[in-house]
Amino acid sequence: MIQELHVQHVEHVTTQSFEKVVAAFEDAVGSIDEVGWPALPGSAHDEGEFRSRVEKHLGPSGFTRFLTLDHGDWLKLYGQDAKVMMYTLGNPLIAITMLRHDIRAGLNVPVRLVIYCDETSATTRLAYDVPSTLMSNIADEACLAAARSLDAKLAALAEQVTGTTA
Repeated sequence: MIQELHVQHVEHVTTQSFEKVVAAFEDAVGSIDEVGWPALPGSAHDEGEFRSRVEKHLGPSGFTRFLTLDHGDWLKLYGQDAKVMMYTLGNPLIAITMLRHDIRAGLNVPVRLVIYCDETSATTRLAYDVPSTLMSNIADEACLAAARSLDAKLAALAEQVTGTTA
């Protein structure tokens, strides 16, 4: 089966430096880089223990970073001088609000976000695909309502770290 989805792509454009936006983002979002994902569910005996482990790694935004990928590190090997960071971020306690209704939501949570310097316009951009639109093939209204709540949280984070609306 093949389905077409209409995905909404969002970019927050700012004149703030790439470094400032990245720092603001990383300050707002926790990280599991030090422990890795397996440590969170690991040997948790129940939901409460898992919740406690997750909460220790959440930033003020309520999100944590699962993966940080500096594309600039390897692009320079190909002669491209670029400032671009891709992040996989989320919160399992938010994800469960969708996954309990439709497991297919797991394809799009955690979410991906990119921060990059657009040399042509001398701007820094924070971009992502709106999670609920990535799940538009899901008919469960409770799942989609939870996804729209995630949309709002992600938009608030983007506005906070860039100082701009999309």
